[in-house]
Amino acid sequence: MYAARPVLDLLDRFQPPDEGEAADAARIRALAEQAGNPWDRTEPLHITASALIVHPPSRRVLLRWHQRQQAWLQVGGHGDPGESDPLAIALREAREESALTDLRRWPDGPDAELWQVAVVDVPASSKEPAHQHADLRFLLATDDPEAARPETPGNPLRWLPLAEAIELTEPNLRVLLARVGELFDRA
Repeated sequence: MYAARPVLDLLDRFQPPDEGEAADAARIRALAEQAGNPWDRTEPLHITASALIVHPPSRRVLLRWHQRQQAWLQVGGHGDPGESDPLAIALREAREESALTDLRRWPDGPDAELWQVAVVDVPASSKEPAHQHADLRFLLATDDPEAARPETPGNPLRWLPLAEAIELTEPNLRVLLARVGELFDRA
């Protein structure tokens, strides 16, 4: 239960905005309550943590090309052995995949933790069978967007205005991008 507690704490505070996301949150909760380690990537459904990086002054978001998914997506990934804090995992992954060192949770405030949950299909590769990620999604901001550098040449990064990002990405991420648009409008 140790590896699941931070996930369950986040889900306790998360208010899914629609039935689809409520169903995904329920699946993630069940996984966290029943699995020995919900982060275990050998399981057909396991938890991942990701973040959409934003630059509020320019109203842009950072997307990363994911070879396996063949899509422009947010940064993020799997917990390393011994990790169980979703936000810490999302921050580590974001720093590794973008080289941005000034990342911080955005926007500030007690309700600004988890912004989306989504269960997503991941295609098979030569190393793994097809499986699903129970993804916990956060928002992170940078003040230095030009410092972003891709982790590898095969995974380029692009800063995009929201409308262009929405055109380029998958439906489940479009939901989060729409939420970011609302936050940009309020700022």
